[in-house]
Amino acid sequence: MDDMHHTHESEEVNGRTEELKEELSKILEGLPHEIPIYLFSRKGERDLFTKAAEQVVTLFQNLSSKIKLRLYDLDHKLAGKYDVTRAPTLVLCPDKYNIRWLGAPLGEEGRTFVEALLLMGSGKSGLSEQSIRMLNRMDTPRNIKLFVSPTCPYCPQQAVNALRAAVEKPDVVTLEIIDIQANPDLADQYESQSVPQTFANDILIARGAQPEELFISSLEKMEQQSVYIPEVDADEVEADLVIVGGGPAGLTAGIYASRSGLKAVVVEKGVLGGQVATTPVVENYPGFTQVGGKTLVDLMVSHALEYAQIFQGEEVMEIKPGETIEVLTTRRKFLTKAVLLATGANYRKLGVPGEERLAGRGVSYCSTCDGPLFKGKRVIMVGGGNSAITEALHLHHLGVGITIVHRKETFRAQDFLVKSVVDNNIPVLWNTEIKEIKGQDRVREVVLYNNKTGKTMTMEADGVFIAIGYAPAVELARKIGVELTKEGYVKKDARHRTNIPGVYSGGDVEGGYKQIVTATGEGAAAAMVIFEDLIHPYWKKSKEELPYAGEPAV
Repeated sequence: MDDMHHTHESEEVNGRTEELKEELSKILEGLPHEIPIYLFSRKGERDLFTKAAEQVVTLFQNLSSKIKLRLYDLDHKLAGKYDVTRAPTLVLCPDKYNIRWLGAPLGEEGRTFVEALLLMGSGKSGLSEQSIRMLNRMDTPRNIKLFVSPTCPYCPQQAVNALRAAVEKPDVVTLEIIDIQANPDLADQYESQSVPQTFANDILIARGAQPEELFISSLEKMEQQSVYIPEVDADEVEADLVIVGGGPAGLTAGIYASRSGLKAVVVEKGVLGGQVATTPVVENYPGFTQVGGKTLVDLMVSHALEYAQIFQGEEVMEIKPGETIEVLTTRRKFLTKAVLLATGANYRKLGVPGEERLAGRGVSYCSTCDGPLFKGKRVIMVGGGNSAITEALHLHHLGVGITIVHRKETFRAQDFLVKSVVDNNIPVLWNTEIKEIKGQDRVREVVLYNNKTGKTMTMEADGVFIAIGYAPAVELARKIGVELTKEGYVKKDARHRTNIPGVYSGGDVEGGYKQIVTATGEGAAAAMVIFEDLIHPYWKKSKEELPYAGEPAV
């Protein structure tokens, strides 16, 4: 019976895969332009990345006659023409664009490769008016080097930004997408040990993924930009509910609000799924004994898209409360009846010397993104909770030499995870704190302090991974006058209402257990309360009837 069940499941998966291939084939065949791809390799050398690159491109070539693959050796005269010095290198549409891919489009980069094909095959960048305006002001070359990894879920967003720029302005923008696993020496040379990182003319212009306009603004100004203010009024969108944040709480709220009949939109400035997207393995989400964090996120996003409209790559800059609430993002204005703050929490920092300076140069907060680069190297994992232990085990299984540093003498993590640390013989330094992270160009050593003995020691390390919890993302809440608890979380009543009429909260921004399952539950509960409140607005009742924020509502 089990065999029949598994056979049926695999048939379903294979059927869906064939459907996707057919859909993609139709789309590619319908593109107006051919997409020539030149693959350069070393004569007689067929390394893993070269084979993978050839397999991936051949797979797509079989889907559409529009894709034309040509194979060349590095000593071919065309290698000099297109400035190719490494293998494997893919040169995409060389007669129209200046785009090179150093490595093979594996893992997360597969998404980037599909986008690249669609952009070049259509010949349209799809950039916003604001972005095109900024690009058109650039009259000197921009040679972009974008460092990516197959294990990084943030990378495709930044890669697509760069691809759009290269397609829109080929006379100005040259793009190299550099896979750090295929080119570890280049990653070392540019001290790019945290991905994505973007350089233009060898100047670092961005760490991490950015909304489109922020990327173009950074490219124009040739320095990292943190805020983009639109030069013209963006389009207006009317909604019943604007959900700020596309993590588990926000996505679930989108599903429940839309199913109730509300027009709900989700606005997310970064990667959808929040922290879950970078969790290597989730083992406590009901229904999945073990599931990759990114896989779980993809399922949630697909489900949410069935109901709610999602605006990814937009940052909410301002919220103006009132009868109609205005929500201003980097791209447009939303007019809404209610707002749900599901902004989650950000990685908490140690706050020690060297941490900021060496961020992305050995200091990392995401083992899924950056772990593969440290294979065979020595790193320290700081923390003692579930996240720290999960990430330490992930690094250990990648072949990274890991030592856990914890300031207390016992872990806070679940027993199952603690047992895995013991079973895998991962060394632990108890009662130990990091006092300083040292290194000129990258992490070289760490100063450790034993808070029990009072002794200080220095330990050599190639990297420091930090997982010491999260700080709630309450900047927006604070800006509009939402009350916070003494711990710094959003203060709300039992029905997720804040002190500002029409503004609600849900998920990690409220504190609580910091678990995916509770965030989804709170997102659903908040959405149902909002639905009820929009029918009978509680803020229109007399003051005597109003629940006080922080007290249980009746």
